[in-house]
Amino acid sequence: MATNLVIVESPAKAKTIKKYLGPGYEVMASYGHVRDLLPKEGAVDTEHDFAMKYQIIEKNQKHVDAIAKALRKADALFLATDPDREGEAISWHLFELLKEKNLLKDKPVARVVFHEITKRAIQDAMEHPRPLSQELINAQQARRALDYLVGFNLSPLLWKKIRRGLSAGRVQSAALRLIVERELEIEAFQPREYWSIDAELNKDKQDFSAKLFTYGEEKVKQFSFTDEKTAREVQEKLTQAAGGELIVSKVDKKQRKRNPAAPFITSTLQQEAVRKLGFTALRTMRTAQQLYEGIDIGDGAVGLISYMRTDSVTLAVEAVDEIRAFIEQRYGKDNLPEQPRIYKTKSKNAQEAHEAIRPTSVAHTPEAVKQFLNKDQHRLYELIWKRTVACQMIHATIH
Repeated sequence: MATNLVIVESPAKAKTIKKYLGPGYEVMASYGHVRDLLPKEGAVDTEHDFAMKYQIIEKNQKHVDAIAKALRKADALFLATDPDREGEAISWHLFELLKEKNLLKDKPVARVVFHEITKRAIQDAMEHPRPLSQELINAQQARRALDYLVGFNLSPLLWKKIRRGLSAGRVQSAALRLIVERELEIEAFQPREYWSIDAELNKDKQDFSAKLFTYGEEKVKQFSFTDEKTAREVQEKLTQAAGGELIVSKVDKKQRKRNPAAPFITSTLQQEAVRKLGFTALRTMRTAQQLYEGIDIGDGAVGLISYMRTDSVTLAVEAVDEIRAFIEQRYGKDNLPEQPRIYKTKSKNAQEAHEAIRPTSVAHTPEAVKQFLNKDQHRLYELIWKRTVACQMIHATIH
């Protein structure tokens, strides 16, 4: 029987995918990156077109050897690491290592990409392989080179001036500059005193607040009253003029419409998990990874959410159709807009390579899968599920 070797990043994912592919496929994990830059000066040669010198990561040597051994018996290699720049780079590094061992001369190699770990998505990806993307590989290498060129030279300075163990790089250095600039703005801030004049009123046993809008035929602004003496004088004049009774000349009643928020991307998921669940970013992404890679919900492991590293707010057409059908069935047609809601990414630098973070099927409601999830998994899944369903519902009306 012909054997196809499929490489993913994690053993949990390998187990789930193996179930969907069945016999004829061997699924193995690379356990993340298999190569990295040499940990010494000159690993990125700036004098020769930024040539990069790599070596195998020692702790993953045994996994590379196991993959090489399995490939000798296989007829084809499918590289199915994560669908982002890092995943593309891992596939390329593994490809280069296997090529050095002369194991790819007579074997077809293909890159397969999927954004959710479901039977349909896996089988569709296997039917539509592609070559490795050199553009994504170069993007990851450029980022890694920048990490090295900044961090390798700057980190030792931190060790010397502050303490050992601190790291500096393209992210920390830029973030530190933003913090410093903001702190300088705070220090340069010139405080200004201002007073506002409000009244606590009651009509027919109904309490409400009113704010002074005009005074002396002039509209009241933030700095109309800049000291307590002036504010008190205005208060006294108004009190005397009112004679103990203020007349409300006009009451405006308005309805506000609030549209649902866009489905989650990585950053908004982390923000909401901090705000609503008290999760750190690390805890959020670790839990999301588990939901993505697969949870046994009674009939085997299945990925419950789509890929969680994304900056795109778009949803697949089939996902939107399923969500709309679910809303109509559960909440009624009155809660469904006439047309699907389309969201656009605001960031100019968004890659738009993936979908937004969503349940792989809204039929897997939080209540239905609760018994199969631990507490963190269920709370995060419920947050994602509710946001995804809500993003296709009608606006909220606030009176």
